[in-house]
Amino acid sequence: MHIDSYKFGKIIINGVEYSSDCIIFGDSVKPNWRRKRGHSLSDKDLQPVINNKPTVLIVGSGKSGKMIIPNETRHFLLEEEILLEIDDTNKAVERFNELSKTGVNIAAALHLAC
Repeated sequence: MHIDSYKFGKIIINGVEYSSDCIIFGDSVKPNWRRKRGHSLSDKDLQPVINNKPTVLIVGSGKSGKMIIPNETRHFLLEEEILLEIDDTNKAVERFNELSKTGVNIAAALHLAC
């Protein structure tokens, strides 16, 4: 999986354009990803990721990094033995592509706006 480009509100993954938040896991993209509480990420929002059991989850917290990852969510991921990396979505995309080349089992949860 490769992220070709990202700009506010739009991402291109393996040549396919998406205009909504998405989750990447394995060889799949889950578009139209919504969180129960908007800009707050809960473990329930990440169920497709949890089911895939990645080693690393990269969270793109938006163009300006406004999405919040509460301590409860961080602890839950630790319990699931999933390493969490959080950054603004520009940097998260770079990190995803970097790790994709290494063969590590990664997932990404990407907020495309704010």
